[in-house]
Amino acid sequence: MKLMRQRFTENNPNLYLIGFMGVGKSAVGRYVARRLGMRFIDSDHAIEEKEGLGIPAIFEKFGEAAFRKMERDFIEGGHPPRGCVVSCGGGLPIEPGMRELLLSKGVVVCLFASEKTILERTAMNNRRPMLNVADPVARTRLLMAKRMPIYMHTGTGISTENRDLPEISDHVVRVYRAESREFLRLHGEGASAPEQSN
Repeated sequence: MKLMRQRFTENNPNLYLIGFMGVGKSAVGRYVARRLGMRFIDSDHAIEEKEGLGIPAIFEKFGEAAFRKMERDFIEGGHPPRGCVVSCGGGLPIEPGMRELLLSKGVVVCLFASEKTILERTAMNNRRPMLNVADPVARTRLLMAKRMPIYMHTGTGISTENRDLPEISDHVVRVYRAESREFLRLHGEGASAPEQSN
């Protein structure tokens, strides 16, 4: 059943998309943002723009620890507090305290896909510093084993495996609409929950 279009305002809670590299966070985020009439932000791109460097160059020049600090700064105050769909870098939710920080900022959805699909999608991408190693397949498997439990414990899980963007988007919008109401209730915010219209 096709979802009716939702009506959202800049006062609605942010939606944070988390998950491993290659699951489609940016593509889904852009699509969902258009559906909701919200602003789309990619955390990696926002950091690159602020630093004037690409992610690989940031890793090379400053190291991973500095980059993780940049990610925390971005979530803490580097983007609008409402009305955004944010695609988060794959390692962003993993650092201590980031799970709790994300959940305090808005609705969190975890996108996931099979190991095979992720390996296929990341195989030819040289812009991923975490996979710039002698054996990227082994590194991918190791990182997935470490990160997946944290992802799934942080946000509602939605599979992107063998599904097109409209179908995934419908699922994400349903989850967002339900969980944004709960977020507003728990945080005692004055903003109204998303309304449904034809």
